[in-house]
Amino acid sequence: MMAREKPRTKARTAPRIAVEKKPAAAGGKVARTSARVRGEPKVSADEARETASSGESPDVGSALRQLRSERGLSLDKLAYESRVSRAMLSQIELGRSTPTITVLWRIARALGVPFSALLGGPAPEDPLVFRAARAKLLKSADGTFSTRALFPLDRPHAAEFYELRLAPRGVELADSHAPGTTENLVVTAGALEIHLPGTTIELRVGDATYFQADVPHEYRNPTGHDTVAYLVMTYAHRP
Repeated sequence: MMAREKPRTKARTAPRIAVEKKPAAAGGKVARTSARVRGEPKVSADEARETASSGESPDVGSALRQLRSERGLSLDKLAYESRVSRAMLSQIELGRSTPTITVLWRIARALGVPFSALLGGPAPEDPLVFRAARAKLLKSADGTFSTRALFPLDRPHAAEFYELRLAPRGVELADSHAPGTTENLVVTAGALEIHLPGTTIELRVGDATYFQADVPHEYRNPTGHDTVAYLVMTYAHRP
C-alpha cells in the first residue's frame, strides 16, 4: 500500500505594502504635484494678476520691509491699512512678486510715504543720467500703463518727476493720493483724458493741466496711438 503524499504547505509571503499610484498625466508620464510649504501665505488669483514680472521692474521688497519695521507695523496691520492682503505683502518683501502701480500706491499711502520711498536706490554722489535703455518701469496689471521715475530715489522729495505711457485705448484707475497732493502734467505724444469727480480734462500734444490728486482719478487714452506724458507730483508736506 502506497503512503499518501503529505499536503504541501504554502510558503509564507511578506505582507503587501499598498503603494499609492499618482494619476498619469497626458503622454503617459506620471503627474507631479507641487506641495506648498506649510504656513507660507497664499496669494489669491486676483492678486497674482496684480504683479509685474518684467525684469525691468524695481525690487521694492527691502524698502517695504524697512519702512514697515520702522513704523512697528505687522503684516496683518499693514494689510488692513493698505487693502493689500498679508500674503501679497509677504511675497513682495521676499522678492517673489513686484507690485503694480496700483498696489504700490495703496502701500505707500498706508505707510504715509511718497511713492518713490518704496522704490529705493543708492545715494547719488555725482550728477546722474537716467538712460532710457536701462530704465526701470512700473506697469499696470494689464501692461497698458507704465511709469518711470526721472529723479533720484535715495531720499524723500517734496516733488517727483515721472514719465507716463498709456497704450492705445488704455485706461488706468488711480486711487486718491495723500491729502494735498497735486499733479502737474503735460502731454508730449498722443492724447489724454483725465477723469476727476464731476469733470473730465481733455489734453492734446502740448496741453498741460494742474489738479488736486487727493481724489480718485482716471487716465484714459482715447486714440489708437500711444500716449506719452510727463508728470510732476507735489506733496503738501515734505515727508
